[in-house]
Amino acid sequence: MFPSSCAARRISAAGALALTVLFVSAAPALAHVEVKSETPQALAQNVSLTFEAEAESDSAGITEMRVVLPDGIDPAGVTLQGQPKGWKLKAGSDGFTVGGPAVAVGTNAVFTVRVRQLPDAEELAFKTIETYSDGKISRWIEIPKGDDRPQQPAPMLELEAAAPGASPLAPSPSASDTPAPDPATTSESPAAPAPEAADKDEESGGSTGLLIAGVVIALLAAAGGVRWALKRRSGTPQS
Repeated sequence: MFPSSCAARRISAAGALALTVLFVSAAPALAHVEVKSETPQALAQNVSLTFEAEAESDSAGITEMRVVLPDGIDPAGVTLQGQPKGWKLKAGSDGFTVGGPAVAVGTNAVFTVRVRQLPDAEELAFKTIETYSDGKISRWIEIPKGDDRPQQPAPMLELEAAAPGASPLAPSPSASDTPAPDPATTSESPAAPAPEAADKDEESGGSTGLLIAGVVIALLAAAGGVRWALKRRSGTPQS
């Protein structure tokens, strides 16, 4: 009885270990950057998104988070609401960057942004690149597909269906969309000549006057000479 009981306990322990290994291997990888929202609904407006990056380094703090926005969210419509001390937001062509002084070693980096509107989708992926003060970079950019669980998963946000009657907002006006001024309502005065042009005109006028005076003097001198010559030939005494 004793040997068979020991054997049973060994078999039971081996089975439990095998099940533990099986469950651990099947468990999804924990996301080291997460995104949450209090209103995760398609086409919702003025939505706050909170990102939390888990600190993984024992010697360096997080200094920057670069987020690539999914289609349908305009980077120009993103504003910063809460962040580590000294961090600022800079919008890019496809997303935004939030960063500043390194947070304390072992401290998660948490910041909140507000977006103008969420797109009409069921799930959104926010690919994120995390940078540490020692230059280490972690790329959380892999998109889960089916049952596959990537090692570097991007933060994902599941959305509820859009509210009845909700519709996409018109794009924010850009500088190129600004209407041109109406010529009929715009009064324009003739442009005054540039100082350089006025100086050149004065110089040109002065030169022309001197030239004319020189020509007149030359003509008078020539006329006097001709008169003197005629008098001399005619024998008229000079006065």
